[in-house]
Amino acid sequence: MSKQVVVVGGGVIGLLTAFNLAAKVGQVVVCDQGEVGRESSWAGGGIVSPLYPWRYSPAVTALAHWSQDFYPQLGERLFASTGVDPEVHTTGLYWLDLDDEAEALAWAEREQRPLSAVDISAAYDAVPVLGPGFKRAIYMADVANVRNPRLVKSLKAALLALPNVTLREHCQITGFAEQGGRVTGVQTADGVLAADEVVLSAGAWSGDLLRTLGLELPVEPVKGQMILFKCVEDFLPSMVLAKGRYAIPRRDGHILVGSTLEYAGYDKTPTEEALESLRASAVELLPELEGATVVAHWAGLRPGSPEGIPFIGPVPGHAGLWLNCGHYRNGLVLAPASCQLFTDLLTGAEPIIDPAPYAPAGRLN
Repeated sequence: MSKQVVVVGGGVIGLLTAFNLAAKVGQVVVCDQGEVGRESSWAGGGIVSPLYPWRYSPAVTALAHWSQDFYPQLGERLFASTGVDPEVHTTGLYWLDLDDEAEALAWAEREQRPLSAVDISAAYDAVPVLGPGFKRAIYMADVANVRNPRLVKSLKAALLALPNVTLREHCQITGFAEQGGRVTGVQTADGVLAADEVVLSAGAWSGDLLRTLGLELPVEPVKGQMILFKCVEDFLPSMVLAKGRYAIPRRDGHILVGSTLEYAGYDKTPTEEALESLRASAVELLPELEGATVVAHWAGLRPGSPEGIPFIGPVPGHAGLWLNCGHYRNGLVLAPASCQLFTDLLTGAEPIIDPAPYAPAGRLN
């Protein structure tokens, strides 16, 4: 297939879409308004699971399961080809004092996932730094986290090594070129960049771009703030989650604690209020962090969407325009499956899972 495909947005979804397409089409151009991977893909925690997977629809579950199973080999492949290790780190995850523990366990049995109730003493034995007072725990052993800034760096390096891929950073896309009812490219400051197919993967900004065609995509920015501590390497052996807040260990001893959920438009300013709230959650989970220094505090914008179900597929009435966006809190979780499904659809291959729940048709206004 000798087509030129332009991917709008260089987050993990856009980069992995380009990576998959590069082996199937003639040329791929990735355009990003800033540096690739510096928005929500960089800002997130990188847990390779929805925070509460049993609370999501079967559509999200199908993508999550495929991605979770695929992530280790993706990490190995990228590390082998680029020398940049995305650090897919399998630590397991403890959920503490859940209100809907019964639903979680029923979901695990139904979906055949290795999540089970454990005695709280076992959780304290496994995670000795855990704060006091927790009464119940459930545990999933095979949950990994990916070091998302390294994943983005690795994907970028892999794409730069491909002769048929071009990365255009600081390339603002203002709209689409159309001819005879077909999208034929994108509008840039330097004029039209022609394309046989255009993929919109612009995260929280996707709705703004689609609005230039008179279409309403229900994707909006949802701010999330995170903090980072530096501890000794073996301080936290497993991820822990309670009251909607989580702590994630990196291999080098960094501990991420997140996150907030704020509807504040495109404002990414970190706030003192969020810092204090996150620090309090961190100390409740892991009291030894009381005297630890917060080495970083940042905010990112998630692409909020109804029920967190992404939009994957062609845009009705605008031939040549495709969506792979709207992953809300689970862009990193769902990226491998979303981008493989998207590639299957664009190239006419047999899709890895049923694409119907993600189709833009009937979901745009």
